[in-house]
Amino acid sequence: MRKEPQALICKGSRIMLFQDFSAIVICKVNVVTIYVLLYKDCGLSPCVRRYLGAMAAADLLVIIFDLILRHIPIVYRDQFYFLRVSVSVCNIHAILLYAATDCSVWFTVTFTFDRFVAICCQKLKSKYCSEKAAAVVLGAVTVLSCLKNIFWYFMLTARYRLENTPWFCGATDTVVLSSVWVTIEFLHHILTPCVPFLLILLLNVLTVRHILVTSRARRRLRAHTNGDAQTDTEMRNRKKSIILLFVISANFILLWSTLMLYSIWRRMDYFGYRSVYLHLFVRELGFMLQLLSCCTNTAIYAVTQSKFRQQLKNVLKYPFTQIHPSIKFSH
Repeated sequence: MRKEPQALICKGSRIMLFQDFSAIVICKVNVVTIYVLLYKDCGLSPCVRRYLGAMAAADLLVIIFDLILRHIPIVYRDQFYFLRVSVSVCNIHAILLYAATDCSVWFTVTFTFDRFVAICCQKLKSKYCSEKAAAVVLGAVTVLSCLKNIFWYFMLTARYRLENTPWFCGATDTVVLSSVWVTIEFLHHILTPCVPFLLILLLNVLTVRHILVTSRARRRLRAHTNGDAQTDTEMRNRKKSIILLFVISANFILLWSTLMLYSIWRRMDYFGYRSVYLHLFVRELGFMLQLLSCCTNTAIYAVTQSKFRQQLKNVLKYPFTQIHPSIKFSH
């Protein structure tokens, strides 16, 4: 068996440690989150639960395709040598991973737009903010994401790269330096996540502006009618919804920014635009932060939604509540 260089062994160890932690903890938490959102009463409307459940499912697929399935042929490359010789598994794998990543990103955009319509467009709320409309929108985004990423099958080679990078399939120099590849890669980064960045920021700004205007109007109206003693239930519920929306949006933007900027810089560097030197550590950090974005939404739901937090506790405690009576009965 071929001996591995020490640097590659160390890098493989880091990959395996991160992979083990993510596979054991993140996947289980995401599965529990999907179950709670879809089958438990967590104080959210059916439409919102549908969007959040779809986001959790997409995040789970990203973790499976990226942290588990991608590293098996890399860590055990001698046993999976046939994948680099005749079978185009890496190309198919790339399509599935990038489609799942696009779904994860664009589901966040659709959720943001849904909350924008629910808060700012009362005439469209009854038609658009429904469980059926959410299913149609999520299905359309899924189909478009799969179609958008089919081109990776023809642009990449079937060989897995022994690196912890977002681009894990090999590509020939002819492809990497071609104008077609440059155009496709730029469009890829523009559509995911540059356009979602701009859309989320725009929708949030419009939502905040509408809330500020309506809040001032409601305070003036209540001051003339009931005074300030009574609690405004509608504004309180709206505030909780906005907190959830803004935290999810900020989490997405912050955790994706590093990888997006590095990817664009790397493409510019290929063609001689070397204004700033970025260490490979920036790529590693951006890659890890992007993957981290797939496992933080559960914590966000738990922090911002008290009913979700309680339901999550109940589901996690359920196996132990069943074990305890059985142990007591056996004694």
